[in-house]
Amino acid sequence: MNYPVIVDVTLRQGIADPEGATIERALPALGFTGVTHMRAGKSFRMDIEAPDEASALEKATALAERLLSNPVIENATARSGTKG
Repeated sequence: MNYPVIVDVTLRQGIADPEGATIERALPALGFTGVTHMRAGKSFRMDIEAPDEASALEKATALAERLLSNPVIENATARSGTKG
């Protein structure tokens, strides 16, 4: 069975995030105030063939750690891609 999965990749705490800082500085000019601690990241959506959702998430986590992220500076988390 195929399971939809989303992998979110973000910089670890303490790692400089120039993209997030640039976005945060631009927000007041666009009328958005009160937004702080902006962090940028990326997400990957995929379908994974597996016997159950837990196995699909385990496979997505392994894929994220080996290919989609740099584990030295980034965190990667897999979650179900189903709505609900």
